[in-house]
Amino acid sequence: MNIHIAATDAEIAACYPVMRELRPHIAKEQFLSRVRDQERAGYRLAFIQEPTGVVAVAGFRAGENLAWGRFLYVDDLVTLPGYRSKGHGARLIAWLRERAALEGCEQIHLDSGTQRKDAHRFYEREGMTVASLHFTEKIAYDKGLQKVIEIMEKNSPGMKK
Repeated sequence: MNIHIAATDAEIAACYPVMRELRPHIAKEQFLSRVRDQERAGYRLAFIQEPTGVVAVAGFRAGENLAWGRFLYVDDLVTLPGYRSKGHGARLIAWLRERAALEGCEQIHLDSGTQRKDAHRFYEREGMTVASLHFTEKIAYDKGLQKVIEIMEKNSPGMKK
C-alpha cells in the first residue's frame, strides 16, 4: 500500500472516482484538464491504490506567505466510503507531513467544509488544530468587473466610462 504521485493521464483519471466523493461538482470530462492546469501552479495529486483500484487521494501544493512562512497546503483529502477507517487517511497525513518536511515547510494547512464533522474529528485525531476561520464570497464576473470599474472611477476622477 504505497503512496504514489499521479504523473500520467491514466493515473490522474484513476483518481477521479475518489475525488468525486469530495468534489462532485467536477465532471469526469473536466477532471484531467483541471488537474493539469493546477499542476502548473505546483499542485500534485497523491494516491493509495489497492488491487481494486485507487481508494484514497490527497491533492496538495507547497507555498509561502507572510502569515505562515513556507507551508504545505492540502487542497483535497478523501477516501472512498467503503475504505474509510482502515488507516488510508492517516497514512496520507503521515506521508504529507514527511513531504512537507522534505520541501522545507514549517506547517501544513487545509480547509474543511463546516458540515464535514467526521473529517474534523479525523483531523483532530491526527494532531491538527482549528487555527482560523476561512471567509468566502462568490463573485459573478460582471459584478466583479463592475466593482473594479467603480473603484477605478473613484480613484481616478478624470476616467471616462
